[in-house]
Amino acid sequence: VVAALRESGRVRVAEPDLVRTAFAVNDPYFVDQWHMADIDVETAWAHTTGAGVTVAVIDTGLHTGGEDTPVHVSGGYDFAYDDNDPSDFDGHGTHVAGTIAQATDNGRGVAGVAYGATVMPLKALDDNGSGYSSDIIDAILYAADHGAQVANMSLGSKYGSTAEQSALQYAASKGVVLVAASGNDGSRRQVSYPASYPETIAVGSTTIGYAVPRYSNRGAGLDLVAPGGDWADANGDGYYDGVLQETHDGTSFRY
Repeated sequence: VVAALRESGRVRVAEPDLVRTAFAVNDPYFVDQWHMADIDVETAWAHTTGAGVTVAVIDTGLHTGGEDTPVHVSGGYDFAYDDNDPSDFDGHGTHVAGTIAQATDNGRGVAGVAYGATVMPLKALDDNGSGYSSDIIDAILYAADHGAQVANMSLGSKYGSTAEQSALQYAASKGVVLVAASGNDGSRRQVSYPASYPETIAVGSTTIGYAVPRYSNRGAGLDLVAPGGDWADANGDGYYDGVLQETHDGTSFRY
């Protein structure tokens, strides 16, 4: 029938009436992830879930084996301790990786923004959440040379580094999208490094209702803001307004 209508010359377009379905997910805590609604994530999922994209998470590593661990994990290295095991015993890196690509629509836990993406965990910060720029540089170069299309750096300080910027320039020349947190010092004048470099996208924080929390750095170099949360309970659900993901506290997994 469609073929006959197309050949008739009497209609502009003839095509099947396609079935569309809602993108609501069955993760039980998705309703508590206010940050997903704030970025209208379900509309984004209608276009892409990040499949085919590798995101290097330069952080404290990634602890796998939880009930809601990101499905797609590839490669990785521990630059902080110089070994092949980037396991996370701080929790920050696992939380960040989950925000990006938590297992989604699996009937457990929470959802991730780009759950089809592949996480490349690069441990450049130690088990106390701090580290040297030399290890971060190594991680940036590793990401650029091992196929990462995006590198996320939720870390920094107020001081710049010529060598670090050179590494970022190299990664950018290979097409890597470089994203860094603006910092949590509450500065109104300048974002932290590496977010301050022109090669990176500097991202500040918002709370429910798109307010900027006092801790989030702003000023020169800020490019975007996105949900980061606060220690308040603006929506009155009985929980503080953090970004809810699965992480590992050094001894066990928790949300």
